[in-house]
Amino acid sequence: MNFFAALRSALRALAANTLRSILTMLGIIIGVAAVITMIAVGRGATERVQEQMKGLGSNIMLVLPGGVTAGGVRLGAQTGQMLTEEDSVAIAREVPEVQVAAPNLRTGAQVVVGNTNWATSILGTTNDYLEAREWPISGGRLFESAEMQGSAKVAIIGQSVAQQLFGDADPLDQVIRIKKVPVSVIGILEKKGQNSMGQDQDDVVVVPISTYRNRIQGGSGGKLRRIGAISVKVREGQSMKVAEDNIKDLLRQRFKVQAGGDDPFSIRNLTEILQAQEASSRIMTMLLAAVAGISLVIGGIGIMNIMLVSVTERTREIGLRMAVGARGKDILAQFLIEAVTLSLIGGAIGVLLGAIATWAVGSFAGWQVSMTASSIVLAAGFSAFVGIFFGFYPARRASKLLPIQALRYE
Repeated sequence: MNFFAALRSALRALAANTLRSILTMLGIIIGVAAVITMIAVGRGATERVQEQMKGLGSNIMLVLPGGVTAGGVRLGAQTGQMLTEEDSVAIAREVPEVQVAAPNLRTGAQVVVGNTNWATSILGTTNDYLEAREWPISGGRLFESAEMQGSAKVAIIGQSVAQQLFGDADPLDQVIRIKKVPVSVIGILEKKGQNSMGQDQDDVVVVPISTYRNRIQGGSGGKLRRIGAISVKVREGQSMKVAEDNIKDLLRQRFKVQAGGDDPFSIRNLTEILQAQEASSRIMTMLLAAVAGISLVIGGIGIMNIMLVSVTERTREIGLRMAVGARGKDILAQFLIEAVTLSLIGGAIGVLLGAIATWAVGSFAGWQVSMTASSIVLAAGFSAFVGIFFGFYPARRASKLLPIQALRYE
């Protein structure tokens, strides 16, 4: 018996018990659909983390003021010694692994243009911050040295601020008011999108840190040159751990921390945090796919069960075919083809159902999903393997029947 004849015979046998065939395929359908959907959800989460890493910039660390311990009680971050611009300069100058170190201060404020206003984030920093974040400008220019030193009334705005205040108009050289301080827009940042916390990174107005201190913040903070954080970019190819240790040693010396004393600052390796999130997303994808794959195995067990029943029901048919010349391998091929056909038809329906489920998750749940050809091939290939693996035993059992015993079977 050739392959096509065996396939036609298998299809006739399956069509003779349509309802049973559909119920048998159900496990495969659900399994394939679940595998494709879970992989799409997991890959979407991984891609989102990768986008956040790209938006954050590579090799980034954040130095923050830390709390102090008094009377055995750990106090808040603002109770300890504050970081200053000089600390940022020292890190950039004395730690060889550091490419740039940018001081920054941040607050929220209403920005006004004519009759339009928008509540946004005001960031006082230097051009080094944009270099550290790998955040180029899409129009205009960066701050000049004289503007940085002279507290110039200039600003670079994010895409969201530009859209909210100016719509489709060109923001360059326009004047906006921040806390009643008029500043001129000299540049527009490229779009960054949301960060890992879901915050819009493009909703920001960047001004020189001297402008922030002297014109927007005011008070004693300007005289003491205190800052809220230092964004550090480590040189490509340098160890993040070595850079972190060197920064820690330098700041402990500057703050005159005694041996064994608590650090009055904290260092966060943002790249390492996002890499850990990415690894977690990948592991979660594997776990979700493994759980979904269990339903494929259960579907395979269902195929084996039904094929064993089919062999029992068709024992006399098997004996008759052997009596007229069918060989054991012909019987084996027929039942194996029936099992694989069940799996492949179920797999095809499962792929379609998985694509619909993936689209539904992305559209209605708002999750980022990513369905690839590799996940479809993996699910379909695994379903075929399930058919072969779980269909082999019933097929082999059928091929080993003796014609005389089979013909006598009632």
